[in-house]
Amino acid sequence: MQAWQVHENGEPSEVMRLAEVPTPTPGDGQVLLKVRAANINFPDALLCRGQYQVRPPLPFTPGVEICGETEDGSRVIANPALPYGGLAEYAVADAAALLPAPGSLDDAEAAALHIGYQTGWFGLHRRAGLQAGETLLVHAAAGGVGSAAVQLGKAAGARVIGVVGGAEKAAVARELGCDLVVDRRAEDVVAAVKEATGGRGADVIYDPVGGAAYAQSAKVVAFEGRIVVVGFASGTIPSPALNHALVKNYSILGLHWGLYNTKNPELVRHCHEQLTELAARGAIRPLVSGRVPLGGAAGAVQKVADGLTTGRVVVTLEETA
Repeated sequence: MQAWQVHENGEPSEVMRLAEVPTPTPGDGQVLLKVRAANINFPDALLCRGQYQVRPPLPFTPGVEICGETEDGSRVIANPALPYGGLAEYAVADAAALLPAPGSLDDAEAAALHIGYQTGWFGLHRRAGLQAGETLLVHAAAGGVGSAAVQLGKAAGARVIGVVGGAEKAAVARELGCDLVVDRRAEDVVAAVKEATGGRGADVIYDPVGGAAYAQSAKVVAFEGRIVVVGFASGTIPSPALNHALVKNYSILGLHWGLYNTKNPELVRHCHEQLTELAARGAIRPLVSGRVPLGGAAGAVQKVADGLTTGRVVVTLEETA
C-alpha cells in the first residue's frame, strides 16, 4: 500500500515521504481500516516536528483522524493507532473506539467531525457550561478547531464573537455565523469586544491559540466568565496571573480532550451521539475548505502548520482506495 512516512523530525514538507510499504497488521483489540478520507490536524505537523506530547517511533505515518471502512463495509470515524496513521491507504485503530460515521456527512466531512467538534463540545458544555444567551468569544474562529466551536456555540444559542487574522478569514467567520467578527490585524481586539458587549466582556472564551490571544482574553472576560484553554497554536504558552483571575472572578479551564478516551469513554460516545444529531438537522457541518489526493498530503500538512488554511483540509482516497 501507499503511505506517507516520517523518518526524521522536521518540517512536514521536508520530512514526509510517500512510499510503498506493507499493509499494517492489527494488534490485539485493533482493526484494519481502509482509509476513505483523512482530516489534517495541527498535531500532524507537531508529530512531524517531534513536538507533540506523543512521539511515535520512527518511521511513522501521520494522520490522527479518519473516516474509514471496516472489513464488512461500514463507514466509521477513528483515531488511528500510531505509528500506522491515516495518511495512507490503510490504517490501524482500536476496535472499541470506532464510531459510526453520520449518514448526513460525506467522507471528508465525517473525517473532520471528530477531534475538533468533540473538543468544542467538551470545552463549551462539559467544562464551561455555556448557556443560551451568553456571549462566546472564539479565537482563530476560521480555523479547524475554531470553526467547530463557532458552530457549536451558535447551536447552543450563544452570541458568538469570532477573532481572526486577515480579511479572508474574516469573511469565512461571517459565513460560519459569527454575530461579530474582529480582525486582529486591523482592529484592537480588546476595544472591539468591550464596545460590542457594553463593557461587560465575553462569558466564555475559547482559546486554541495562547500567547497574545490569551492576554486579550484576560482583558475581555466577563465577571464570572470562563476561559477555556484548548491549545497553543501560536507556539507561546502563557503564564496566567492568578491574582488577576481572583480580582475579576473568572475561571481558567484546561481541556485535554484525549484524556476522556481513557477516563470516561462513554462520555465520548455520548458526545458523538449529540454531534450526529446536530449534523443530521444541519446545525453543524464541518467546513472542508480543501480536498486533496493522497499525493498532496505533505503540502497540505505544511499549509496547516503555517496557518494558511481555513476550516479543514482533508485528504480523500476515493480514487486510490
